Amino acid sequence: MLWVKAFHIIFMVTWFAGLFYLPRLFVYHAMAKDEVSNARFKIMERKLYFGIATPGMILTILFGGWLIGFNPQGYMQAGWMHAKLGLVALLVVYHLYLGKLLFAFKRDQNKHGHVFYRILNEVPVLFLVAIVILVVAKPM
Repeated sequence: MLWVKAFHIIFMVTWFAGLFYLPRLFVYHAMAKDEVSNARFKIMERKLYFGIATPGMILTILFGGWLIGFNPQGYMQAGWMHAKLGLVALLVVYHLYLGKLLFAFKRDQNKHGHVFYRILNEVPVLFLVAIVILVVAKPM
C-alpha cells in the first residue's frame, strides 16, 4: 500500500507541475509578438500538456483509485474523501479547460490576454491547498 501511495503522490506532483507551468507558458505566449516565439510556445505547451500533465493526471487517478481499493468502505464513508474526490473532479475539468486553451493557441485563436492567464495560473494553488488539507487533517 505504501508503494501505491508513493506513486500516487509522485504523479500528483507531476500533474500539478504541469498545471502550474502551462498557464505560465500561456502568459508568455499571449505576450509573444513574433512567429518564432509563437511556434516555440506551441511546441512547449503541447509537450507539457500531453507529455507531462496528462500522463500525471491519468496516473494520479489510477493510483488514487488503487488506494481506495484497499479499503473502499472506509474511504467512501469519510466526508473528507468525498470532498477530495469532488475537488479532483473539478481539477480534471480545469485540466481539460487548459487543453481547450492550448488548442486555441495552436490554431492562433487565443482570445485572452496575459492578465487572464496570470489569474488562471493561481487556480491550481487553491486546489492543492484544499486537497492537501483534506487528506492530512481529515476535517470531516
